[in-house]
Amino acid sequence: MTDKRRFKVQIANQTYTIIGKSTPEHMNAVVELVEQQLSEIKEMMPNLSPEKAAILLAINAVSDQLYKQEQLDELMTKQVEK
Repeated sequence: MTDKRRFKVQIANQTYTIIGKSTPEHMNAVVELVEQQLSEIKEMMPNLSPEKAAILLAINAVSDQLYKQEQLDELMTKQVEK
């Protein structure tokens, strides 16, 4: 477990410490994408609380993850059928 790193990041003007095995480049990309998506949500719904914006972002992320998993499963099934 010594390969875990600590990342201190700023998201929506809040500081978070994230612990994981990711590279700094990966975490920077994640933070950039989260910031971008939060900004888009706040632009569409400016009166939304930060907590509700974060929940919508999480719902969008999980939904995207499920779609990607379905696509991967389909590709794997096609490979097995060949």
